[in-house]
Amino acid sequence: MEKKELLYEGKAKKLYKTDESGVLWVAYLDQATALNGARKDAVNGKGALNNQITSLIFERLKDEGIPSHFIEKLSETEQSVKSVSIVPLEVVVRNVAAGSFSKRLAIPEGTALAFPIIEFYFKEDRLDDPFINEDHIRVLEIATEEEIAEIKRLAQKVNEALLTIFQKAEIRLIDFKIEVGRDEEGAILLADEISPDTCRLWDMKTQAHLDKDIYRRDLGDLVPVYQEVLQRLAD
Repeated sequence: MEKKELLYEGKAKKLYKTDESGVLWVAYLDQATALNGARKDAVNGKGALNNQITSLIFERLKDEGIPSHFIEKLSETEQSVKSVSIVPLEVVVRNVAAGSFSKRLAIPEGTALAFPIIEFYFKEDRLDDPFINEDHIRVLEIATEEEIAEIKRLAQKVNEALLTIFQKAEIRLIDFKIEVGRDEEGAILLADEISPDTCRLWDMKTQAHLDKDIYRRDLGDLVPVYQEVLQRLAD
């Protein structure tokens, strides 16, 4: 497979066309962002860690029968994926109160929720990715009622699998964000990445942060924390 022209450059990765139909080449970037990209810093080694963590997790989700765009890891910083049409939603699953959820509802961080909560955010930088509900999704014609139900089922399956994966690594899965896309047949697939950039992860014993909150809250250096997550998952 040969990498062709650049199709898209985002906050954390670049997507390239390839000489294979329906296959894209993803290159992860050494960049950390917060506040919807308002804060941005170069972080040497971060791209390789996110790519390796995402590749490992997507392989394990595949073993659980969860469909995704992931094909294979190509190098420490690169992977190949199926070309999908991204649905402009950020799908957030919360197991424990934290972050904006705690601020919005005045629930102390670390409070275990009675059941996993699924939230939707409209993926639109100009609007700062606003929180929306299922009626908004239908009015904006982002997804049909049937697709919304499928996205929620997929999110629940991913959550169940990730809870097990991280528990084995002695990591508490607080919450996470996923994105989904439609393949050529219109089927909904898990897309984007699953990494400490998109998950809120705490050490099961100490409750120490093992995710991008280290950067958001100026708690220290990201790279050793991400290395710890990769090592635990790989063991």
